[in-house]
Amino acid sequence: MTDNTYWAHVDLDKIPNMKTEAPGPQSKAWHERCTTYFKGLSGQVKLFPVAFESGYGCVLRDVDGNEYIDFSSGIYVTTLGHCHPKVTEAIQKAAGQLQNAHDFTTPIKTKLVEKLAEILPGDLSGFQFYDSGTTAVEAGQRVLRAATGKHEMISCFYDYHGKTYGGVSLGHIRSTVYGPTRAPGCHMVPRPDMYRPMWTKEDGTIDTDAYIAFYEEYLDKGTAGQVAGFVLEPIQGWGGSVMPPDDFFPKMRTLCDKHGILLMIDEVLTSMARTGKYLCMEHWDVVPDIVTMGKGFGNGFPVTCVAVREPYKESFESISASSSYGGNPMACAAALASIEAIEEENLLEHSTHLGELAMTRMEKMKAEHPIVGDVRAKGCLMGIELVKDKATKEPFDEAGKLVYQKAFAKGLAWIPAGHILRMSPPVVMEDDVLLKGLDMIDDAIGETEKELGY
Repeated sequence: MTDNTYWAHVDLDKIPNMKTEAPGPQSKAWHERCTTYFKGLSGQVKLFPVAFESGYGCVLRDVDGNEYIDFSSGIYVTTLGHCHPKVTEAIQKAAGQLQNAHDFTTPIKTKLVEKLAEILPGDLSGFQFYDSGTTAVEAGQRVLRAATGKHEMISCFYDYHGKTYGGVSLGHIRSTVYGPTRAPGCHMVPRPDMYRPMWTKEDGTIDTDAYIAFYEEYLDKGTAGQVAGFVLEPIQGWGGSVMPPDDFFPKMRTLCDKHGILLMIDEVLTSMARTGKYLCMEHWDVVPDIVTMGKGFGNGFPVTCVAVREPYKESFESISASSSYGGNPMACAAALASIEAIEEENLLEHSTHLGELAMTRMEKMKAEHPIVGDVRAKGCLMGIELVKDKATKEPFDEAGKLVYQKAFAKGLAWIPAGHILRMSPPVVMEDDVLLKGLDMIDDAIGETEKELGY
């Protein structure tokens, strides 16, 4: 990192800067006006209905003038911070030149696919672009079917793959609007969770082989023998930043190859420096057959990608792959500029460093607080799991809600997930800003413990 980057300094004597009790009067007024018409809000907004008006780097400002440290990145999206000048300039230039040309070739699209082929691992060399993560996942499912001639898919408990019927059928979302069943051929199996393992060895450590053995049995007994692929998150985001054991994905790669099944990895949340790599799967030296990328791919601009390995890229030809907005010049400009910023500012390395720094600080919280059961981080993807008792590991949803609200009121914009506190700070964050944010969470946990009698 260098001192001449736009994000190089946040004055911690001034940030956070809470001028009113938050949410303030202007936030409440704007929120009431908006929600007269705008419905279906996320849980984080319902818990803390603040109205934001601007952001720059790692700082968010609300309509009352309160300034917050951003530990959310707009729900894992603004990985490079808000309004990164390189990305902003690229979008502005594209918007003034050509805003859409359907799926015709453009120079900026060509440069983007060439850059992706250069930076992604293995032979991931076939690409198609979309405007949302869910749309990309659905396209990836169609590629699975086209490439294999099979229709069944297997995902894992607590996975999240979007809100369309195809995505929901692979995830842990229950809603009557999707009908009484998952889409035909969609199966779910347990996944290794190092804090809450289903199967362990004699020494108490997680038994990854037991999970793989169960998958073998399930393929034989629980499916119709028409499994096109496993569809998995590398790290479960909505599930609470749940990290797999290091031997899980190498063994999954072996299992899929053994049975002629494709491995599709949903990296909408984890790609593009979020975990310290372009793809999170690089941490385990595993190349997926199909991978989806999004969120931080365009640093806030709605652009996502499906990438496939060389043997399967012609499958795009048979799935009606194009879309109205996918790959438009503004989207491609945002994605290419984001990749170039990651390269120029050494952000893969810095994301890794921030994750290591966070783990050291969070391990101290875990040792000092009776309700902190587990902490985890890989790059700038972090989580703190709150429990009523460390021995029983009973989830503590009430504490999660209180800690979220208390830290937000102090000036930390971040993400709740029931009893699991999720953090995704921009990868351009300075060390002392990260540590101050974690100190605010530490204080909020302590206040919550006193309030709840711990």
